[in-house]
Amino acid sequence: MDPQTRISQFKSLIDSDPNNDMAHFSLGNAYLQANQNKEAAASFIRCTQINKGMTKAFQLAGRALIDSNQNEQATEILTWGYIESTTRGDMLPKNAIEEMLKEINAPIPEVVQKGDQSDTPSAGGDFRCTKTGQMGHKLPKPPFKNGMGQWIQDNISKETFDEWIGMGTKIINELRLDLSRDDHDAAYDYAMRLYLGLTDDLYTSVMNNQSPPMPESQFKGVIEDIMAMGGHLESEQGNLHTKID
Repeated sequence: MDPQTRISQFKSLIDSDPNNDMAHFSLGNAYLQANQNKEAAASFIRCTQINKGMTKAFQLAGRALIDSNQNEQATEILTWGYIESTTRGDMLPKNAIEEMLKEINAPIPEVVQKGDQSDTPSAGGDFRCTKTGQMGHKLPKPPFKNGMGQWIQDNISKETFDEWIGMGTKIINELRLDLSRDDHDAAYDYAMRLYLGLTDDLYTSVMNNQSPPMPESQFKGVIEDIMAMGGHLESEQGNLHTKID
């Protein structure tokens, strides 16, 4: 389908449902494919106004603004996006946004995570999760018998990992993954690393210089969109598998 047809389809959807964040996000992507950067930026910004959890929309809006020579506006949206993605633990957008802020010589904002003001254990536990900054409980044992499992036990609280298990189950169901297949297992693993903030460099370090398994392109974009939505699949329930080529 050509970009202009996609643009028309998503504009029609937005006319009938103006607060559909995913429609604005998809319209922005269609504009990017048509090399209409200003229009793409506007669509991504509208998406962030509806749903601040769509942190990848901040990233893509910033890129489109930079590419259309609107660095002042890019600084504003990227700064906002950096704060949101850092606070939410969305490492992929955070790292990309940081690089763009450096590219346009804009300052990197300082973000104080919840729970960072005090080292006093709360009633929730005595272990601080590196993803959320919140106090919780340490996993009783590594979830996997390898370096990644040890990293998770050392850095991710039981509460956060339990949230991932629920999120991972949704992803398996929505994308119809069969974890006995290597390509599907790689997709699940990629989603988990994004969710927990285990970057590719960290993975290589804790796994004795092994490169992280990467999903096929048919899964990668959809998984990144899921994480951009902050893991909320309710509005897409039962439909995400249709986005797989």
